[in-house]
Amino acid sequence: MNAPLPVLTANDFASDQDIRWCPGCGDYSILAQMKKVLPEIGVPPEKTVFISGIGCSSRFPYYVNTYGVHSIHGRAPAVATGLKVTRPDLSVWVITGDGDALSIGGNHFIHLMRRNVDLNIVLFNNRIYGLTKGQYSPTSVEGQVTKSTPMGAIDHPLNPITIALGAEATFIARSVDSQIKHLGMVLKRAAAHRGTSFVEVYQNCNVFNDGAWNYAAEKATRDDTTIELEDGKPLLFGKNRDKGIRLKGLDLEVVDLKANPELASDILVHDEKAHPALTYMLGRMRHPEFPEPIGVFRDIDTPTFDEAMRAQVDQAKGKKGAGDLKSLFEGGETWTVP
Repeated sequence: MNAPLPVLTANDFASDQDIRWCPGCGDYSILAQMKKVLPEIGVPPEKTVFISGIGCSSRFPYYVNTYGVHSIHGRAPAVATGLKVTRPDLSVWVITGDGDALSIGGNHFIHLMRRNVDLNIVLFNNRIYGLTKGQYSPTSVEGQVTKSTPMGAIDHPLNPITIALGAEATFIARSVDSQIKHLGMVLKRAAAHRGTSFVEVYQNCNVFNDGAWNYAAEKATRDDTTIELEDGKPLLFGKNRDKGIRLKGLDLEVVDLKANPELASDILVHDEKAHPALTYMLGRMRHPEFPEPIGVFRDIDTPTFDEAMRAQVDQAKGKKGAGDLKSLFEGGETWTVP
């Protein structure tokens, strides 16, 4: 009889490394919630791998007591894909930032989600390059003054949620670093998903972009500036939940139910498996015109890339055998360079 598995705790996933983030950084909260969630997932540390690129967020693998790879700028999705294909028994997490994933890593980020590899990607979005001391990033707002845009950024910012939807990701979610219970719930949902799960986390860089998400993070404002997505429940928000979102023609509209109670039946009900066009509209909701959605936007089940690839490998082995590297090198497809 097999011995019962030990009960894991957050301490089992805490490494012995000194955490080298700036005091007050939102990364601490994300790390703390991840260490709380990992024992609940039930995968032991030796079967868990964190893979990162370059940036403040990419120090993450040092701070969890699991296997980890601190890889190349923007290339963590490629490394993670290779690992998951060859080691399906592992729980694989990609940790990245808005600069790492959406600039030099944009192509890898898109194709990871398109392929639906069975792993999890968590994007820390602080709308700035923190590690290189405060240059504007792909998610910085127009007009933002930074060290590299002293007259204000003129680029239109990328929206990670709509990019994920465009790549047809099968699980898409968003949370906020300071909303710890919500963040933990979203991470747990992501881990349970079969296929690529993508989670954007609004994360504060208190040194180079302090307060970028205050409207979504602070108790005084977040009830009116965010809307929590709950499958099967109406899209209501506000301290008294007396405001909602309805579809008017081909546009979304904020409805004041206190002033217009007769419109209650018009309020949209969130559906994680809804048509992508409607989910895309939710993804484009931005403060101050709309409350910004947090929670799970999409959760659907489709075949995964890694399963399909392993099936092809097994099929090839069935027809041609396991293969022999020496025979391959010495086979007919060779030539001599004089």
